[in-house]
Amino acid sequence: MFCVTPPELETKMNVTKGGLVLFSANSNSSCMELSKKIAERLGVEMGKVQVYQEPNRETRVQIQESVRGKDVFIIQTVSKDVNTTIMELLIMVYACKTSCAKSIIGVIPYFPYSKQCKMRKRGSIVSKLLASMMCKAGLTHLITMDLHQKEIQGFFNIPVDNLRASPFLLQYIQEEIPDYRNAVIVAKSPASAKRAQSFAERLRLGIAVIHGEAQDAESDLVDGRHSPPMVRSVAAIHPSLEIPMLIPKEKPPITVVGDVGGRIAIIVDDIIDDVDSFLAAAETLKERGAYKIFVMATHGLLSSDAPRLIEESAIDEVVVTNTIPHEVQKLQCPKIKTVDISMILSEAIRRIHNGESMSYLFRNIGLDD
Repeated sequence: MFCVTPPELETKMNVTKGGLVLFSANSNSSCMELSKKIAERLGVEMGKVQVYQEPNRETRVQIQESVRGKDVFIIQTVSKDVNTTIMELLIMVYACKTSCAKSIIGVIPYFPYSKQCKMRKRGSIVSKLLASMMCKAGLTHLITMDLHQKEIQGFFNIPVDNLRASPFLLQYIQEEIPDYRNAVIVAKSPASAKRAQSFAERLRLGIAVIHGEAQDAESDLVDGRHSPPMVRSVAAIHPSLEIPMLIPKEKPPITVVGDVGGRIAIIVDDIIDDVDSFLAAAETLKERGAYKIFVMATHGLLSSDAPRLIEESAIDEVVVTNTIPHEVQKLQCPKIKTVDISMILSEAIRRIHNGESMSYLFRNIGLDD
């Protein structure tokens, strides 16, 4: 596990006022590792609570200590059963609310359903629904990390601190990748070019962008309730109203904008889940002459056969943080490495509990980070 604590934070850690209770809302023991690391850094014991599934699959939460008048921090890391994870969190938040907690702060490093934050055809904005459910249950503050879209913060009517993992990933590049000065930061699609540019500017490196037909189809990215009739009916349109039809996009053949020949390619993104697009990007970069390929992402969901596909691919190393537990995937694929971000989460908890400013944790953070 890779983590270096700056001296200025080391002196402040383990300094919390009384009245803090730290709970883990997970019934899955493998998801509690991050909670234990945070508690250890804060110098507090985990709160006593039972979270389990009834035989009929209902979730039951039993808080076993007083939370009256206290600041309650509920840490919830997302397991593979994401819907159970959400119910565990909502029930525990509501239990704390009805037990007269002073404040209830959710620490959710990876916000579930964050990819469903736009209207697509006749779908729904699920992350807005989830935000409303959390606020209604009694959440008074949210700590999260690298939201898929920063605008998700606007779905909440409570304060949201969207922390960044980029300082930890940048530190990993500088200290763990030999000859990183010969690297180029790569965006696997134009949509992630801003993030890649931010990494490149901080490391004083070049940037490359992959663009072309191998990316997601336009039909998957349609925003709005778009449902044109299959057959154009002239009778259905007013005679004086002729609406111009938008010409569909055609993506050009796949190209790499930027020089990667004889360089280390570092692909950056916020989430790595379905790895097909990363594998395609790695193959393209190999064809263009990159001799080593790294993938850096904040949230490593690594669903389905992702570990096996990564192991068999041209990717040399995948670096993710421990916002989501992936110890099983690491056993299946030695290429997966972990960066520990418990330090910044524990410092955020300490500052909120003590009523201190959070600006230190966002110093030098730009809009594109």
